[in-house]
Amino acid sequence: QAAGQWQMLPPPAAALASTLPFCCDTLRFTEWLQWLFIPRTRAVLDAGEPLPSVSGIAPMAEEALDGCEWGTARIVSLLARFDRLIAAASD
Repeated sequence: QAAGQWQMLPPPAAALASTLPFCCDTLRFTEWLQWLFIPRTRAVLDAGEPLPSVSGIAPMAEEALDGCEWGTARIVSLLARFDRLIAAASD
């Protein structure tokens, strides 16, 4: 959101229903973060459900955001921190 990449309106339901990882065929990576990853992660935490045992979202972010004209370092850094927290929780 701080990077100015948040959308005001959600994408069509069909775009959110993609079966490919990160909805890479229907959404930009930032849309996937906003509309799927963050809400799903919050729902898991709110419900007290177990977290995944592994996360590799930072490398995907680096690849998906490579070449963007806006600063992506903060987003990649936060997602790398998420990956490390997930790894530490599963140890």
